[in-house]
Amino acid sequence: MKELIIGRNDAGQRLDKYLSKALPALPPSLMQKYIRLKRVKLGGKRVEKDYRLQEGDVLQLYISDEFFLPPDPDEAWRKASPVLEIAYEDDQVLIADKPVGLVVHEDEQGSADTLINRIKAYLYQKGEWDPESERSFVPALCNRIDRNTGGLVVAAKTAEALRVLNQKIKDREITKYYLCLVHGAPRPAAGTLKNYLKRDTDKKQVFVQQRKTGDNLTAVLRYRTLEKRGDVSLVECELVTGRTHQIRAQMQAAGWPLVGDTKYGTAAHNRGLPFAHQALWSWRLRFDFTTPAGALEYLRGREVRAKDVPFLKFFRDLPKKSN
Repeated sequence: MKELIIGRNDAGQRLDKYLSKALPALPPSLMQKYIRLKRVKLGGKRVEKDYRLQEGDVLQLYISDEFFLPPDPDEAWRKASPVLEIAYEDDQVLIADKPVGLVVHEDEQGSADTLINRIKAYLYQKGEWDPESERSFVPALCNRIDRNTGGLVVAAKTAEALRVLNQKIKDREITKYYLCLVHGAPRPAAGTLKNYLKRDTDKKQVFVQQRKTGDNLTAVLRYRTLEKRGDVSLVECELVTGRTHQIRAQMQAAGWPLVGDTKYGTAAHNRGLPFAHQALWSWRLRFDFTTPAGALEYLRGREVRAKDVPFLKFFRDLPKKSN
């Protein structure tokens, strides 16, 4: 017999859902049978499969040891660096300032050095996350940005934070702002871009279309020009929708490709500039809650900003031209 004590991050789940995560080697049909046969008990008593677990519950499992697999010592996060640039952190939420070149999740290259693995390593080292005791929850990212885009990425440190943040993002109650450098001067200086993006998975690129079809997605962003120096403008973009490559594709289609972006811009535009990637940074976000936020109510109205936007120095050094 083995006992499992339910912690904060495992509470609130149905018993059968929890067991499917805690004991992945146990076949679902056998799990259901063990529950019926009272080989899974709560406080020594029979428990139903739809029982909602509570923090502090003690489960007794009369199940063969073969179904209790030890943690894999070669899990990718164990090989990751715990080094992070942290813009904000409390006991439920962590907002990292991701550097350019780091992927948020593992991609086809299979590197263990990802943002989420760094976060897991960091929390494990701090003693705030232990995969051996938290059998059904792992820290998770709530948004993502491209490898060569830097800036703020939100991670949930608890199951309740993950639930709330995912819902708030879905309901557009977390506002995300990006800074970018573009070629030319947007006209008008501020406005809204709304069109449709069709994704080409082979080219790993999206294409802007002006009419809705069955296989494209609505894309909306608001922009405002903050300053112009020479032939380059500093623009802030507010994402209303969150589509792949949205800012890069929409700004290029409007006639203002991002500086350094050769996928959506052109090599000719960027010749001689000190950029190997797009000048784009997720630089601030605001928790604009309009509905109850449960355990994260304390974040209502809070704004978090990146500590540094690397390409701003290049922009500030550009000479101004009189119009």
